[in-house]
Amino acid sequence: MRRVRRQALVPYPASTMYALVNDVASYPEFLPWCRSSVVHVEEDDFMEASLELVKGGWSGVFTTSNRLVPGQRIEIGLAEGPFRHLEGLWTFSGLADEGSEVSLRLDFEFRSLVAGMVAGPVFEDIANSLVDAFVHRAKKLYGT
Repeated sequence: MRRVRRQALVPYPASTMYALVNDVASYPEFLPWCRSSVVHVEEDDFMEASLELVKGGWSGVFTTSNRLVPGQRIEIGLAEGPFRHLEGLWTFSGLADEGSEVSLRLDFEFRSLVAGMVAGPVFEDIANSLVDAFVHRAKKLYGT
């Protein structure tokens, strides 16, 4: 099983960063390896969405069921895809000033050994770049 742990301190409120990460429909606009995103179900406390990712000769489509605590956390669970296991957690914590800490924990394992050997490093690279990608998106939208 591969594990990704990333965090960043940002000068934006937790609610702002939560909204950026939860805006799955916009992912193809700024994540270069996200070819498409489809939101199937969107409620205040739940979202089901599919992503098509393409990077380094690998492509994959998967669907997650996400439990939402608006402004605070997004719990990611696998609904469908090439994984045996995919589980993640985004957390957004306000700091004393107007900034916040953004944290991502993602654990995954591909269903087949071959897929894990080929796609595992690519997906891990994508996952490792997520926090930085959202920080850059926030800077572009809201300034520094």
